[in-house]
Amino acid sequence: MTKKEFTFRGKTVDDIKKMTLKEFADMLPARQRRSLKRGLDDLQKDFLQHIKKGKKNLETHARNMIILPEMLDKTIRVHNGKGFSDVIIQPEMLGHYLGEFAMTRKKVAHSAPGIGATRSSASLSVK
Repeated sequence: MTKKEFTFRGKTVDDIKKMTLKEFADMLPARQRRSLKRGLDDLQKDFLQHIKKGKKNLETHARNMIILPEMLDKTIRVHNGKGFSDVIIQPEMLGHYLGEFAMTRKKVAHSAPGIGATRSSASLSVK
């Protein structure tokens, strides 16, 4: 059984990497297409330059950056509000925003109730 090759709107990854930014933007949904048509902001432009130079340990606060073909197979550290989360860019992520893959909220894990939290804890001595 052969593994099916990934395609994005009928194009292979190699075809997508050869496209210009405008050609790639025309394949995206309306919101992403309009965002790219307006142009990238300064933070996004700087980040894209670092990617094209092939720098390692890329960190960014640009959660609103659309995942472009130049980013494929790279590990990018995206800020989640407190620290940086590692995001490995895969072909299935093309056209999505970086922020979608760096969660800003954690699961709430409660421990035992504190003193005064229940009526039975009122009888305990506080030392």
